[in-house]
Amino acid sequence: MSKRIHGIDLARALAIFGMVVVNFKLVMGATTGSTVLISASALFEGRAAALFVILVGVGLALSCRKAQHHSLLQRKQLQNKVAMRGILLLCLGLIYLPVWPADILHFYGCYFILASWLLFASHRTLLVLCAVIVSTFPALLLIIDYSQGWHWETLTYLELWTPEGMLRRIFYNGFHPVFPWFALLLFGMWLGRQPLHQRAAQKRLSKIALLVLILIESAFYLLRMMAQNADIQGEEIAFLLSTGPIPPLPQYLISATASSVIVLLICIRLAQRYHNTGVFRSLEATGKLSLTFYIAHVIIGMGTLEALNMLGGQSIEMALFSSLLFCLSAWVFATLWYQRFTQGPVEWLFRHLISRAESCSNRFLRVNNTE
Repeated sequence: MSKRIHGIDLARALAIFGMVVVNFKLVMGATTGSTVLISASALFEGRAAALFVILVGVGLALSCRKAQHHSLLQRKQLQNKVAMRGILLLCLGLIYLPVWPADILHFYGCYFILASWLLFASHRTLLVLCAVIVSTFPALLLIIDYSQGWHWETLTYLELWTPEGMLRRIFYNGFHPVFPWFALLLFGMWLGRQPLHQRAAQKRLSKIALLVLILIESAFYLLRMMAQNADIQGEEIAFLLSTGPIPPLPQYLISATASSVIVLLICIRLAQRYHNTGVFRSLEATGKLSLTFYIAHVIIGMGTLEALNMLGGQSIEMALFSSLLFCLSAWVFATLWYQRFTQGPVEWLFRHLISRAESCSNRFLRVNNTE
């Protein structure tokens, strides 16, 4: 697979737009207004973040495809680079956590650290690990109280800064816990190894993903209706039959994976047709600044909402309007920025720190290799 795959940055742009909608709706307390808009916006919950994680896996697979034929030392250098990215993301996310309690960066950091050991694993190993993680997570719910540490009414994690609470939140019951969300990244690594630029592969994968999405959502919708008709109530039943992200049960992970594959394949197909258009290139630029906009949507976006006293008690219409305004501003900023620069401001800083750490690591590896 030698061809460059266009469309991945477009998918990143759509993922950041979806994340803005979800997070603005959350902090603005948008529970009133049009029921249609509330239901429509709920479709993004857990799906935008899942798309992001799968795209991370796809990106890792694409970055490793040339390294398959490199020396052992070069492979080790690439693994160290990925691990260092993870360590830096983990540190950045933990620093960012007091500002944004729903931060995903520190989870990403753990994903990268674990993925560094599996960059050159076989296709089968990646899929088997996915299946094991997804299928065994429900068993943990029987052993460990999923609600431990949470105050659900305010979505506050009470034991966040204790060692036990931090580990439990990162690996089990946080917003995007390593177990089982890491399975999404592993699937993304497998997906990135497929010939996504080929029309035949696109058709095959899209048909499978669409069928899986319809079956999962339909089956669990019918189960919820049956439970409701049988007058079976309770939070436990609602959790077990939900395709939402909390808790991340197998039906959610499978459904979110299927929807992510569909979105990615649509973006790749659009890229093959419209890659040379100005609109498409500007949207790609927005996706390339995803880390910058992730930080900005909290610092600038939510900071502005707080200054305007719009945190809490807002309608869904106002939340979606605010999201649209931020996304349009991000699109314009990215378009103008990429006319003069090749990297976003936060992306540049991140790459600079990685390159410094990488140079130190490579010197260490060369010394050990010589010895």
